[in-house]
Amino acid sequence: MKSYTITVNGTAYEVTVEETGSVSAPSAAPAAAPKAAPKAAPKAAPKAAAGAGAVKVSASVPGKVLKVVASVGQAVKAGDNIVILESMKMEIPVVAPQDGTVASIDVAEGTAVENGDTLATMN
Repeated sequence: MKSYTITVNGTAYEVTVEETGSVSAPSAAPAAAPKAAPKAAPKAAPKAAAGAGAVKVSASVPGKVLKVVASVGQAVKAGDNIVILESMKMEIPVVAPQDGTVASIDVAEGTAVENGDTLATMN
């Protein structure tokens, strides 16, 4: 048996570990390494809506669209909320990266999004 002192969050714990004997390697020969799967073709980008803007507003975290704050045609300033995401029980505002007009809102409330998904576009 071996004794160890382990400290977790400032509290020291005495731990005793029993040794059970030697560990032997399996007698079977190792299998050949599997071949790498061929790379899938990249997904086609979704077609932009008519009148979609040149500036994409993307999700910075995976989550769910909690609220769409801005509307199409609305003038926004840099830092204004466009969409509110919910991720890990936190509300995360997605803001306009620059002054402009919202050209499209590409998500609806309740939609699950991944990191990098386009939420809206601006002009």
